Amino acid sequence: MVRKHSRENTIKEECLFCAIQGDNTSCFRVFKNDDVFVFLDHRPLFPGHCLLITKAHIATLAELPLPLLHGIAENMRMIAIAVQRAMKAEGTFIAINNIVSQSVPHFHVHIVPRRKGDGLRGFFWPRMKYKSDEEAAAIADLIRKEIARTQSGWEGVQ
Repeated sequence: MVRKHSRENTIKEECLFCAIQGDNTSCFRVFKNDDVFVFLDHRPLFPGHCLLITKAHIATLAELPLPLLHGIAENMRMIAIAVQRAMKAEGTFIAINNIVSQSVPHFHVHIVPRRKGDGLRGFFWPRMKYKSDEEAAAIADLIRKEIARTQSGWEGVQ
């Protein structure tokens, strides 16, 4: 079943990423606006690994409306800066799986903090879990604070 969402978008009731946007879910929310919703990946490559999803149910890159693309890129940039700063990382890894290896058929972007020598090689992604919900909540809070700081005086990574 598909139903209307904000800005004439639709959400798909049986989609995990559509459902996770609800108030009664147990994800660690980082950011949301009219177009995107960002939360911590429950099995991160490294602490601070975020998923940026479209609020509307859009399964693949090919289905992504061009007018939405600019907003997604702008938000992706902001989240990448915030994740890098919050996690005191040297950089970030940005990835979009499109159909193949897309574990949830809903458009999403992985934003992962990186450090030299962190062990991430090519497309082998050794997953982990947060030690506790408290650790995940604290990391989500660090990233939210960096988003707020970045939005108040937009600047790039320095």
